[in-house]
Amino acid sequence: MIVAAGRGIRAGAATPKQYAMAGGVPVLTRTLSVFLEAPAIDLVTVVIGADDRPLYDRAIGVGHGKLTAPVIGGNTRQGSVLSGLRALAAYNPDRVLIHDGVRPFVTPGIIERVLQALAGSPGAIAAIRVADSLKRADAQDRIAETLPRRDLWRAQTPQAFRFVDILAAHEAAAAAGVTDLTDDAAVAEWAGVAVALVEGSEGNRKLTTAEDLAMVAGGGAGLADVRTGQGFDVHRFAPGDHVWLCGVRIAHMHGLEGHSDADVGLHALTDALLGAIGDGDIGEHFPNTDARWKGAASHVFLADAAGRVRRRGGTITNVDVTLLCEAPKIALHRAAMRQRMAEILQIDAGRVAVKATTTEGLGFTGRREGIAALATATVILR
Repeated sequence: MIVAAGRGIRAGAATPKQYAMAGGVPVLTRTLSVFLEAPAIDLVTVVIGADDRPLYDRAIGVGHGKLTAPVIGGNTRQGSVLSGLRALAAYNPDRVLIHDGVRPFVTPGIIERVLQALAGSPGAIAAIRVADSLKRADAQDRIAETLPRRDLWRAQTPQAFRFVDILAAHEAAAAAGVTDLTDDAAVAEWAGVAVALVEGSEGNRKLTTAEDLAMVAGGGAGLADVRTGQGFDVHRFAPGDHVWLCGVRIAHMHGLEGHSDADVGLHALTDALLGAIGDGDIGEHFPNTDARWKGAASHVFLADAAGRVRRRGGTITNVDVTLLCEAPKIALHRAAMRQRMAEILQIDAGRVAVKATTTEGLGFTGRREGIAALATATVILR
């Protein structure tokens, strides 16, 4: 469950901070991508504000198979979580992770550690040991006491629980009129549910202030590692009545020869994404000596590369494909190509470019012997 119903008053922005831009995409989109790509996560539910559905729809784009319908939250975080838990009950889950929508820097490793701890405890949360000296102030904001820090931790999310335990704890707190508990671990503690602490990360920060939002909008807080990758691919024409280009089937007097469906555009873009994160190339991950990929649809390769980017904690901010051919004509299919690649990559179509050019009759493309493609991809790693 991603809790994203807050208004972000301390951030001082007109738009709730979960929809502010971070590295060119909404904060919530970045947060969601980590959980949607996590193998141990079966479903993701987002709790949103009553007036935020248009903002939410823009943030998620085309959606995802793991994503359920959003749930409308309450007036407090505690109330919002209870609304989400009640909605999730219909799916009869064994475990639930609850995460702040404005913690977009959570990593797959943190998720894995929390889930591992849940195997031996009814609850487990990500947290950071307190390293700074702690002072208690008096009424005049002078130091009254230095507090021992040895056993103190700063709570983060995700916070994971056995579903029946945390739902019962929230229901009991609501029935008792206890509404001021600051996180789900506090609700569990109030109800007598044991909660383990596991190491989080200083990078797993919660965006709270206007300064936080300005930092991520400008590429700070771990967003400055901008990578660009390039890809190039060629396929010769062969007998057939259609070609696949950038995920779109186009009628043509020839086909393209290849071990898979020979989608030269998607192959080049797959290599561009892999190049951006230094993760080999398409031939390494999907060799043409492997019968599994005989005739395979190339969107499988591109989706795999996009998943590799996300598992590295990355965001795909822009992709650009140029097709070199005399025929078929690309202009009529450009919009469909952009939309299809955006769906595969789970990004907005506005971040996808498709261009085409001829080689003025020169070279193998000019002689209509095949099609070539160039691609670039820009990703931001955190």
